[in-house]
Amino acid sequence: MDLDSRDHHPVTIWEINRDRLTAMHHKLSDTPKLLSVAAGRTTCSIFKVPQTLIDINGKSYEPHIVSIGPFHHGRPHLEMIEEHKWRFLRQLLNRTRENGVVLEDFLKAVARLEGKARECYSVTVGYTTDEFIEMMVLDGCFVIELFRKIGGLVEVEESDPLITMSWIVSFFLRDLVRLENQIPFFVLECLFQLTKTPESLTLATLALGFFNLGVQRPDNVLEKYSNVKAKHLLDLLRSSFLPQDLELSTKPDNRPPPHVIHSISKLRRSGIKLKPSEAESFLVVNFKNGVIHMPTIAIDDFMCAFLLNSVAFEQCHSGCLNVFTTYVTLIDCLINTYKDVELLCDWNIIENYLGTDAEVATFINNMGKDISFDIDVCYLARLFDNVNRHYHSGWHVQLASFKYTYFNTPWSLVSAMAALVLLILTIAQTFYTILSYVRPP
Repeated sequence: MDLDSRDHHPVTIWEINRDRLTAMHHKLSDTPKLLSVAAGRTTCSIFKVPQTLIDINGKSYEPHIVSIGPFHHGRPHLEMIEEHKWRFLRQLLNRTRENGVVLEDFLKAVARLEGKARECYSVTVGYTTDEFIEMMVLDGCFVIELFRKIGGLVEVEESDPLITMSWIVSFFLRDLVRLENQIPFFVLECLFQLTKTPESLTLATLALGFFNLGVQRPDNVLEKYSNVKAKHLLDLLRSSFLPQDLELSTKPDNRPPPHVIHSISKLRRSGIKLKPSEAESFLVVNFKNGVIHMPTIAIDDFMCAFLLNSVAFEQCHSGCLNVFTTYVTLIDCLINTYKDVELLCDWNIIENYLGTDAEVATFINNMGKDISFDIDVCYLARLFDNVNRHYHSGWHVQLASFKYTYFNTPWSLVSAMAALVLLILTIAQTFYTILSYVRPP
């Protein structure tokens, strides 16, 4: 085609919009606010939970009765306890005033920690300095005073509804382990030091004693963590469950990469069993001689909140070992349906206080969704590897499958014995028939 015959379109000269250019320069100088640059540092420890986890587990990460920290501050459904925070602070000041400690001392002490405290949040906190400091003092003193009242260390009004109404205490337990509902532990420690008496327990012991209402553990377990340094209350409770000799294990170099294990319904057909074991933490899981040894875990409303928020914390915090994530992956592998939950309940691995076996199965399966997990490097890597090797190994798997098929129930045993007797009689009849022909009488 002739070049001259083609249509010629006029060239439009685009002019720069000065207002748009100015706006772009402003955006270039802005810093991210919804996920701050500091969120990737180990100093950042209080996060907004990823939306993918919220889509799966709903409001399990949001406080239901009390707001602690800036993320849910001022929400209408939390106003009831907000009023009582000032009452608790007033009662605390009435005691500390005798030692010359007044409200101004609290504000000045926390003011020195403001910059460090703000860096603990993954979202840029929009409150002014005065608002932020007031919130830290009010929320921190409320938490400390609550621990002391529940622990019986200070006098409690006979009709105090926050203490006498059991449903409120149970919600406090759950709300204080939610990842989005935390203030830095060093802020709590600062306020605690200003208000403690010489013979007082440590803040960690006091806090763990409070959480012991939700997870019953011996007192000697709490003593081991009396001086632990945590990021916040969720991290404190989580740290108290980590095994003392915890170390990351990896597969031997000469073995193929490990894979997640099968459900307990399949594992038992290959002869693998589960037995309850005694340990200070439900995280202590071992596999030996074809038996997975697991401590009993009680699945209730508090444990659900604790597990979900511990996993969310491990997913977000850059300097955190994924121990709870590994454990959650393990029980998610073991449980596929309500029948698997029924087996684990029968073997005293799970105590179900949540609802039906199907509800527990759904909760555990959802808890294992959309989480990042490296099976090659985790504290149960060798267990995953050894269980899979045992499951796929030789003759004993066939023997276990035979026993499961023919001797699993009394009726199957009777049927197998009847079939065996019939087989023996048939062989005997055939033998004597042949013998009569070979050696007639």
